Amino acid sequence: MDTTSAARQTPTPRRSILTSWLFLAFTLTGFCQTPQERIAWWQEARFGMFIHWGVYSLEGRGEWIMYQEHIPYAEYRQIAERFNPKGFKPAEWVALAKKSGMKYMVLTARHHDGYCLFDSQVSDFTSVKLGPHKDLIAEFAEACHKAGMRLGLYYSLQDWHFPGVLPQGYPKPKETTEPLVKQAHAQVRELLTHYGKVDVLWFDGLAPNDPLLWRSKALCEMARRLQPGILINDRAGTTEDFVTPENVVAAHNQPWESCYTMNRTWGYAPYDRNYKPVNEIIRLLASCASQSGNFLLNVSPDGDGKIPVEQTKTLKKVGHWLQRHGEAIYGAGPSPVVAPNLGFQSRVGDKVYLFIQRWPGVTLPFAWCGSKVKSARVLTTGQVLRVEQKDDRVWLKGLPASPPDPYLNVVELTFEGAPRATNPAYQ
Repeated sequence: MDTTSAARQTPTPRRSILTSWLFLAFTLTGFCQTPQERIAWWQEARFGMFIHWGVYSLEGRGEWIMYQEHIPYAEYRQIAERFNPKGFKPAEWVALAKKSGMKYMVLTARHHDGYCLFDSQVSDFTSVKLGPHKDLIAEFAEACHKAGMRLGLYYSLQDWHFPGVLPQGYPKPKETTEPLVKQAHAQVRELLTHYGKVDVLWFDGLAPNDPLLWRSKALCEMARRLQPGILINDRAGTTEDFVTPENVVAAHNQPWESCYTMNRTWGYAPYDRNYKPVNEIIRLLASCASQSGNFLLNVSPDGDGKIPVEQTKTLKKVGHWLQRHGEAIYGAGPSPVVAPNLGFQSRVGDKVYLFIQRWPGVTLPFAWCGSKVKSARVLTTGQVLRVEQKDDRVWLKGLPASPPDPYLNVVELTFEGAPRATNPAYQ
């Protein structure tokens, strides 16, 4: 196995003159932005698509099979030789994300198995040199840029195909770890140089968990020099732009994003039928947004590059819900006015949105409201409700007896002035 510099079999994709000028413009803009300005689009977006896809997708047993089944590299390489996704149509992925109401996408450019979906000078284990013999990240990046979709790339620092790495996480001699570190710095440079504007760099696989070993600070500084507007997560072990709780909604005092699977597996696993129902997906999205967090929902294409039909159906239903209720999600944060007896709530500007998990019937009561409610309506139908208020107690009247939306109903409140709670508010 040769993981050192190797001759390229195909040249790095060249950017068009227009793309190059746009990239230059974005780069110059990025240098002038404050961290708050840089992340503003992301905090408005609230909903993104995670994509776990690679050699492991051929086998259909999840993305950790090389480690969990202790597959030798020579044997795993034979799987990679069969990886030739004829059904890979990234424009269709992007179209699905847009239809689902997602505002950015993050694709696994390289997972822990070390197989690169891009052209790399420092590895022979790539989609250009083995398998489909083409740069899959180049095609994905082009599809995102063409559609105006924000582009995110996942990169695992860990690489199981290096000798001496497994089992991961245990102390390793420098002769084992240093090649991984050098490769990581070189490949991040490649990813942020050859594919136009990259909006998100999503690190993972910090094993051993030692940012000094990985020279993580220098790695992130290089990323920002190459892509000044880029957002970087916390998984290289340094404090960057946002933190990433996994399969749990856990609010933080800094920008955060919960990443979730649709079933229980990140990589393609056709026998994992434990899919979350649509109402649960929407509830998780709303729960994140109502606490100033983002929701990164994973899809797992098969070895041919096709997203399972169960996942596409769910996403389209979420997208349909967002067409009517998205104003309660995009750019949302916590509300000072609450209705915990009914569900939870978000605030966007001076409007408050009540997410009704327990439908109250024809009258919706809530309290501890310190502002005068000017109007209220059901977002699902647009129906205007009658407002009665006495001090900090409010009754919304004229609701339908049964909830009009099958998944999650939302009531919009507007106020005379900014919304505020009485002190102290009961939650």
